[in-house]
Amino acid sequence: MARSGFAGFPPEAMAFFRGLARNNRREWFLPRKAVFEASVKQPMRELVEALNHALAGFAPEFATDPEKAIFRFYRDTRFSRDKKPYKEQIAATFRMRGSAALGHGGFYCAISHKAVAIGGGVYMPEPATLLAIRNHIARNHAALRRILARPQVRSLLGELQGDKLARVPKGFPTDHPAADLLRFKQFLLYVELPPSLATSPQLYAAIADRFRAMTPFLRFLGAPLPKEKKIDARELLG
Repeated sequence: MARSGFAGFPPEAMAFFRGLARNNRREWFLPRKAVFEASVKQPMRELVEALNHALAGFAPEFATDPEKAIFRFYRDTRFSRDKKPYKEQIAATFRMRGSAALGHGGFYCAISHKAVAIGGGVYMPEPATLLAIRNHIARNHAALRRILARPQVRSLLGELQGDKLARVPKGFPTDHPAADLLRFKQFLLYVELPPSLATSPQLYAAIADRFRAMTPFLRFLGAPLPKEKKIDARELLG
């Protein structure tokens, strides 16, 4: 189990989110902005820094500066019917560096009064990227199945998730041995844990251990391989 000096979010963070869920208005937030900065955003920076330290040991290509990793807290309401100005969680993503990465995937975690969310994968790939991932899976589906079947993945993250087509996409045989995998439009491992974990010293380990377990999955999605080459899952396990 991964360990860190990060002690979890203070109880004030959960109280802030509960209040924000009831009063998502600028008039409520502004007098409490100092609470947000001290009890929500600063602990998130510290968590990201701790997770970067963990990633340096098993997935250094995903380490991300906290200022780039943490999502903007203010919502863009220009084209949304929901005019609430603030997000009701704080989240961060750790993306693979390098434009040559096939899937441009990453790790993700989010903290709120409702859940601790942990995941990773490729969320909304562009059409060309989606096709490249599908071609990669078509050639290397046995390796992907071995990665997804690993006990650490099954116990900590469950099964592959994401939106999928009703049928095998055009260009692939309907009886392809990876037909079930090729139908996916998103490629995600994701789990939600109880919100009580957010204020616990076990938060860091819960996230870091799941990031470690899904690293071979992200490396599979991000492997920039030539068309003719096949891979073995052991090449990605590190």
